[in-house]
Amino acid sequence: MTTTPALDLMGALRSGNSTAPRLTWYGPDAERVELSGRVLDNWVAKTSNLLQDELDAEPGMRLRLALPAHWKALVWALAGWQLGLETVLDGGPAHFIATDEPAAGTSGKHDAAVAVALPALAMRWPGGLPAGWIDYAAEVRSHGDVFMPHTEPDPAGCALRTSEGKTVPHRDLLSAFAVQHDEGARVHIPAAQGLESALSSALGAWQRGGSVVLTHPDVALTDKLRADERIHGH
Repeated sequence: MTTTPALDLMGALRSGNSTAPRLTWYGPDAERVELSGRVLDNWVAKTSNLLQDELDAEPGMRLRLALPAHWKALVWALAGWQLGLETVLDGGPAHFIATDEPAAGTSGKHDAAVAVALPALAMRWPGGLPAGWIDYAAEVRSHGDVFMPHTEPDPAGCALRTSEGKTVPHRDLLSAFAVQHDEGARVHIPAAQGLESALSSALGAWQRGGSVVLTHPDVALTDKLRADERIHGH
């Protein structure tokens, strides 16, 4: 089977110390979400299955992420990458869009448009959605915890279109895009620096067996938080 760095990374998160925290989120209103490697993989698998089984996503198709730096945005990016999709961060054309700001008229520019409610406990999108939109919170939990690609991803295919329009192939995602961190580092990522920065830093931490603490712009990185979360990477 053809593999890619993203598929290998998800395999590593599933195995070896899979109960250790890999992604911790601090949001507004004292929200704290902690995902172990196994739970993170489950969310990513469910999202990949939603894309593949419900939206007919195939390797090489484009997924636009119109989301802030948030734990669900990281899940979406990982889901797209293990499926072999191109993650679009420059607002360019795409087959699918995932956004926390659905608007009437946007869905027509894509094969499928998905509304992503950001609160951790959201079971559905609050309020009504424009016609044709898919409610991520309401749909994702019904999909399987294990992802099996119908079509093998192409390592030479495009994995990422950055906010500046630069492209990165799947085979180079961890070597050319990920920030290099120390082995096992517990890395703080400020969401205020944007999704692209968060993705590159998180990938770099995970590929070296580390974990990340992602904080909303309204959450201050206090000495207490740093000590409580044992943050020791940069």
